[in-house]
Amino acid sequence: MVAQLTSQNLQEVVEKRKIAVYAGVDPSAASLHVGNLAVLITLLHFHLNGHKVISLIGGATGQVGDPGGRTTERDLMAQELVRTNTESITRQVENFFASAREYAARRRKDQESSPPTILNNASWHSQLSFLSFLRFPGKLVRVNSLLSRESIKARLDSTQGISFAEFTYQLLQAYDFWILHKEHDVSLQIGGSDQWGNIVSGVELIRREKALSSPQVETSDTPDQDSAYGLTIPLLTTSSGEKFGKSAGNAIWLDSKMTSIFDFYQFFVRVADADVPLYLQSLTLLSVEEIESICKEHALHPEKRIAQRKLAAEVTELIHGDSAAKGAQMASTILFEPTSHTALGDDLTQISLLLGAIGENHPRVRKIASEQLGAPLTKIASSLGLVASHGKARALLQAGGLYLNNVRVTQLDKQLEASDFMGNKIAILRAGKEEHLILELVSR
Repeated sequence: MVAQLTSQNLQEVVEKRKIAVYAGVDPSAASLHVGNLAVLITLLHFHLNGHKVISLIGGATGQVGDPGGRTTERDLMAQELVRTNTESITRQVENFFASAREYAARRRKDQESSPPTILNNASWHSQLSFLSFLRFPGKLVRVNSLLSRESIKARLDSTQGISFAEFTYQLLQAYDFWILHKEHDVSLQIGGSDQWGNIVSGVELIRREKALSSPQVETSDTPDQDSAYGLTIPLLTTSSGEKFGKSAGNAIWLDSKMTSIFDFYQFFVRVADADVPLYLQSLTLLSVEEIESICKEHALHPEKRIAQRKLAAEVTELIHGDSAAKGAQMASTILFEPTSHTALGDDLTQISLLLGAIGENHPRVRKIASEQLGAPLTKIASSLGLVASHGKARALLQAGGLYLNNVRVTQLDKQLEASDFMGNKIAILRAGKEEHLILELVSR
């Protein structure tokens, strides 16, 4: 999980003493996505090993935009949107650590009891005047150093170039590190590998300020004498080189209102065999021995997707909790494993878990009013879009391809009845092997 280090002494430092660590995220959207998980879980590892952890939300830097990893200028977000996103992501980070700590407690005992600290860099940047910014950090940062960063060089070589605002982003983030080092004794910043230039800028600023204020003290590579360190995490990608969780431009969000728990779970079930070992290592707290055992079992029967199911269950539990993970597993079994003849019966608790995992606005869920009861099942199937027409629904039934609650429908005039709904709540209508709808009975 390590891409680069600013000093090889870092491992010795963290083994000798507990330090304060931080990672930042800009509120460029209302939710984090699975691409943010590797850094969050790295923070979690430090937290579970007794280090002080700070998650920094970029309420100020989000108003500028990080040029790293982009070939074009970011569109400026309205300040109100930045504020709203900041509040949303702050709650999400709080929820992540709450859920992750429970997840960890079920797997290990050596964890800290106090939650990590969450800060917003707008609290100090809003107090910083432009002249003060030019005097510090501006006076100590070398332009030639900034120009040498890959994120800046790539943009300078592009047709669009780079704005002064985005050019100064490294200084803003460097100032964040300096503030956290000064006021919270933070000595390590963590980020994705695309954050290397920003992190190095912060390390250099702290070292230069220290040398300026105490010229008799020389910085060195001796453990405990370096005052600031940087560590980057490899950006997770698929075996085909695509950004993790952003294939076809559709991010897999951590917010269940933006990506349902069911779809979140299914994303991990669908990952390629070649990607699973890395994701199990990077995104779960399973031991290396457990992961090796899972992958060996998977290799014997790859068609069962054993490793993917374990990955999906672990990450869903980590983010959304144990009950949500069980609901997603249940929904997947009912929808995609009809041969298992899984039935919920009238277990309202399990039905509630299933509906909670899929989400009430999911395209696979259709609400059925009591007035629709008594209609032919073929008409229901066509009107809800499960099949293209009433005629095709009848033909499908006659061919043995229409199922209700995973039982083949044989009566051509079969009507949808209240007794077909498990727990008087849901029924599963299936066409062929893969097309499913969850019918939810509601009263109007």
